[in-house]
Amino acid sequence: MPKRHAVVVGAGIGGLTAAVALRRRGWHVTVCERAPEPPATGAGIGLAPNALRALAAVGVDVARAAGGRVPVTMGVRRSDGRWLTRAGTADMAARYGTAPIAVPRPALAAALAAALPPDALRHGTAVTAVDDAADRPTVRTAAGPDLPADLVVAADGIHSPLRRAYFPDHPGLHYLGETAWRAVVDAPDLRIPAMSETWGRGERFGVTPLSDGRFYLYATTKAPAGTRSADPRAELRRRFGSWHDPIPALLDRVGRLEPADVLQNDLYDLAAPLPRLHHGRIAWLGDAAHAMAPNLGQGGCQAVEDAVILAHLLPAGDSDEGRDGVPAALAGYTAARRDRTDAVRVRARRAGRLGALRNPLAVAARDLVLRATPARLALRGMDDLFNGFRLPGQRSPTAA
Repeated sequence: MPKRHAVVVGAGIGGLTAAVALRRRGWHVTVCERAPEPPATGAGIGLAPNALRALAAVGVDVARAAGGRVPVTMGVRRSDGRWLTRAGTADMAARYGTAPIAVPRPALAAALAAALPPDALRHGTAVTAVDDAADRPTVRTAAGPDLPADLVVAADGIHSPLRRAYFPDHPGLHYLGETAWRAVVDAPDLRIPAMSETWGRGERFGVTPLSDGRFYLYATTKAPAGTRSADPRAELRRRFGSWHDPIPALLDRVGRLEPADVLQNDLYDLAAPLPRLHHGRIAWLGDAAHAMAPNLGQGGCQAVEDAVILAHLLPAGDSDEGRDGVPAALAGYTAARRDRTDAVRVRARRAGRLGALRNPLAVAARDLVLRATPARLALRGMDDLFNGFRLPGQRSPTAA
């Protein structure tokens, strides 16, 4: 029998992971991406143990694809450099089986794309609509021709047109009150061993060593939506130039970038959970399904989990199981993913509120509580995130 055909809308990390996972299940896959070509530059993406475990389940070796450098420690600091909490990545590896790593997003995307047939990924192909989702969907594109499918994976991002089309009564996105800058710099001479996030009053600055030796930097501040400066490099220097080392030296490297290489985005999450993560033969994943604040580093990780579990639940692409197997599998996907992803979304929003406190007394109390919390207890608090991935039918990993 002919293989079942899946059309994936969007070639972000979640969409590409879904394509790789579905192909391993025997599906014929087409990925439609509106961008004219793969990204050559971009920010980093953190991969926690849950995401690394999910990627390994579909044969993706992240260290081989994007480098395996792991920071020595991870934690939160004050603007004067004092640590509020930290944990060694060796302890994390012992507890969860692997340590978190951060990789350049374009390198991971390229590795996932390389696992697909050359004709599977269609750049410059914007999806304009998906029709008849309850029977056999037809994916309409601006480039044409139409694509009939047995399954559509809506991985079309935080502003998902397909989410708006099929859930018109959903309240949509919620502005979190912060804007964020992101950049990647070379700084081998600084020898920074730690992945850290520094909390001030209403502002944060993150330093993440990437697996290829560069550094992914991000910063946030409370601001009305749409706030922009003429030169983001100067704005970062103004806000964070007096903070602890190595932030000033890293900002010197940012100053050597082109302004366009410093990305700025306002932060949003989904205002409420979707009533379900599927409709007919469409499944939503990643930001399209459960956009969340970046405060836990789980947005991309949950998209990877979505993709792998979705493919696992679906019938094999070349099986003789009746076509009714697909809708039943999508109902199982909603049952497996909706509650977990919404719990992470809510937790990420709460963590962001804590990091963005401005009131001096509230900031002092927050810092005191963090400093007083034993590192082992703080690490244990991540168990449900880092040990939360499992394929349906498998036991959840147990922390050491």
